[in-house]
Amino acid sequence: MSREKEQGNSADEEKKVDPKREILSWIFYIAFVILATWLILHYVGQRTVVDGSSMNDTLTDGDNLIVEKLSYRFGDPERFDIIVFQPYEDSSEYYIKRIIGLPGETVRIDEDGNIYINGELLEEDYGKETIENPGRASEEITLGEDEYFVLGDNRNNSTDSRTERVGNVSRDSIVGKAWVRIWPLGSIGLLTHQ
Repeated sequence: MSREKEQGNSADEEKKVDPKREILSWIFYIAFVILATWLILHYVGQRTVVDGSSMNDTLTDGDNLIVEKLSYRFGDPERFDIIVFQPYEDSSEYYIKRIIGLPGETVRIDEDGNIYINGELLEEDYGKETIENPGRASEEITLGEDEYFVLGDNRNNSTDSRTERVGNVSRDSIVGKAWVRIWPLGSIGLLTHQ
């Protein structure tokens, strides 16, 4: 009988939980979740909301997107990628536009709204309408080794690389590539870049 009591006591002791150990376990768990969330948002992807109509008809005001950051850590942005970037240093504002010109290329837009890359007409049909104002691209713009020329798809209602305010977009200012629309529900899906 004494053995049964001893076994019963040891089972009761195992069932008792040390409150300090339990609290410490929860603190480590919460810290892990916060760290994992920070790493994902900082290095993998983030949610962003489209504000304005500069990317109509591809994206509309209020669209919720996931911007993925990994592909540009292992490769370079490509022509026609839809990117999210900070238009100027120390800005809390983000812009979303389509890449048209790549590093080292020359970009020019003529009076008819045609886009020329290195003197050759660019075949693309992302623009909602013909460009009315080429802005600074009425003269050839030569992009630096880490610079991109971007346009909104709503070409006549977009503040983009044609303006001095945005200008050429440096590689360092690119946050990531718009990957998937998650809201509104009827428009959920991957975004087409090419």
